[in-house]
Amino acid sequence: MRIKQNTYRPFYIKAVLFDFDGTLTKPGALDFQLLKKTINCPADTPVLEFIESLPTRSHKDDASAVLARFEKEAAAISIPNPGAQDLIHYLRSKSLAVGIITRNTLSSIKRSLKNFKDIDLSTFDVVISRETPVRVKPSGDGITLAAGMLNIDVRQMIMVGDYIFDIHAGQKAGCITVFIDYHPTSGAEKIDSDFIVTGFEEIKDIVRLGLPLSPGKLPNDLLENFLDEFNIDDPSVLINAGVGEDAAAVNIAEEEVLVIKSDPITFATDSIGHYAVLINANDIATSGADPRWFLTTLLFPPGVTPSAIRQVMQELASMCRSWNITLCGGHTEITDAVTRPVITGMMVGTVSKNRLVDKRNIQPGDSVLLTKALAVEGTAIIARDHGDRLRALGMAESEIEACQQLISGISIIEEAKIAGDSGWTTAMHDVTEGGLATALAELTIAGGYGIQINLEDIPVLPLTEKICGLLHIDPLGLIGSGSLLICCRNDKSDPLMKKIKRAEIDITRIGEILEAGCGIKAVSSSGKAIWPSFEADEITRLY
Repeated sequence: MRIKQNTYRPFYIKAVLFDFDGTLTKPGALDFQLLKKTINCPADTPVLEFIESLPTRSHKDDASAVLARFEKEAAAISIPNPGAQDLIHYLRSKSLAVGIITRNTLSSIKRSLKNFKDIDLSTFDVVISRETPVRVKPSGDGITLAAGMLNIDVRQMIMVGDYIFDIHAGQKAGCITVFIDYHPTSGAEKIDSDFIVTGFEEIKDIVRLGLPLSPGKLPNDLLENFLDEFNIDDPSVLINAGVGEDAAAVNIAEEEVLVIKSDPITFATDSIGHYAVLINANDIATSGADPRWFLTTLLFPPGVTPSAIRQVMQELASMCRSWNITLCGGHTEITDAVTRPVITGMMVGTVSKNRLVDKRNIQPGDSVLLTKALAVEGTAIIARDHGDRLRALGMAESEIEACQQLISGISIIEEAKIAGDSGWTTAMHDVTEGGLATALAELTIAGGYGIQINLEDIPVLPLTEKICGLLHIDPLGLIGSGSLLICCRNDKSDPLMKKIKRAEIDITRIGEILEAGCGIKAVSSSGKAIWPSFEADEITRLY
C-alpha cells in the first residue's frame, strides 16, 4: 500500500464522511488573506472562530456576509479534486453511505456540486454544514450527529479531510480518520491520523480493509500486502511465509535438539495474537529451549474485515519480534466452521542436549517453586471480557484496569531461561488451562512422584482473590499462564530463587517432591487440607 498507517486497530466500515472544500473540491481562487484583511481577522486565527468572537450581532452578521460572498464566488469556479467523483461512485457500488461535513454553507456546497458530473446533493446520505445546529469541526459533535442520522455506530465511519480540524473532529468522535495530503512535503507525517494518503485511489484500499470478506482463503493481494510488512531477517529461515509458498524451511544443521509445541487459542477474543505466541513459547521454554520459529493457522468467521485480520497478524509479528522468534509461515482462512477468531500455533525451539529439562529427572526432596502468583492470566481475561459484570458487582474501574494490564505478565520465558541455564533445575511446567491444581496434577504424572503443597504458601494477588470471590470461582482452578512451576534440588532452591528475584520476578517455595507415585498432598498450619480437582477450567463457568 502507498499509505502511511499509524494504527492497526480493526474496523468495520458502513459510511465515509468527507470534508468538502479542499478535500472533495479544489477550491476556486478564494484569497483567504484578502478575506481576513477585509474583516480584520488576524492571520493566525480561523475565520469562523474569529467571527464568533466578535462583540455584537451586527459585527458578526457583517463579517458573515463577507465570508458568504467570498465562498459563493469561490464555489462557482471550484472543480472536483482528481479521483473524488470516482471514489464516490465506488463507495456507492459497495452500498456504503456517503456524507459531507463542512464549515461551509449549504448554498456554497450546492453551487460547487454543479461542477461535478453525475453527482449532486442527492448523492449524499447526510450533509452537515455551517447551518446545522451543532458545533462543527474541530468538535466531534457534527460527526456524531451524522452517525446518528445514518443509524450507525460512529466507529463504523471514516472521516476524510485535508485539514487538521477534520482529523481532530474524527478523533473526538471516535471514528477512523484519513488525512489526504495533497502536498507530501508538507510535514503531514506528523499529523496523528489513523491513515495518511496522497490521493483518493488509496482510500479505496483503506475502505477495503473495513469491508467483510467472503468465506475462503484470504485474497492473495491482501496476504501479500500484510506479509510485506513483516521483516524476516533470520538467516536460518530458508523459505519463509509468502503467497504460493506451501511450507517454511529452516536450517537446523547446527542444532542438537528440536523442541516442538502446538496449541490453539480458542476463547480469548482480546489480544489473541499475544496469547498465541506466548502460550506456545512458554511450553518451549519449560524444556530449557529457546523459542525460535513460529507457524500459525488463522481461522476467522465470515463477515470479518481485512483490517481485523491484519491487526491479528501485526500482533503476532510484534510479539514474535519481542522474543526474537521468527514468524515464518502459516495459513489464513475465512470459514463458517468458527464463530470467532481461532489461532492454532506451532512453535519450534532448540536446546543443547545437556541443557534439556526433562520432568523425569525430579527426585524426592526436590523443592517445588512457583513464579509470580496464582491465576494471573485468568484474572486478566475475566477483567477484559467481563468488565461490565465486575462493575455491576461493585468493583472499581481502577481495579478492573489493573487486572486487565496483567495480560502483559503471561510470559514465563525469562524465568524459564534463568532456571534452565542454572543447571540446577530438574523440571519446569507452566500453569495454563485448569490452573495450578491441574498443572501440579500433570507434573506429578509426568515426573512419576507425589507432590506436597503448603496451601498457605501459594501466592495470590489481592485483585485475583477479589474477582474470584465476586464471581464464586476457585483461583486454584483458574487458567494461569504467567506462572511457572520449577523443581530443583533442595539445596539449590535458595540460590535459584535469588537469581530469579534479581530479574524482578517474584518466586515462592510452595512445596516439595515426595516418594514415587502420583498425587497431590495438601497441608496447612492446621494440618491436612483438601486439594481440589477440576474437570474444566473455572473460567468456562463464565461463558
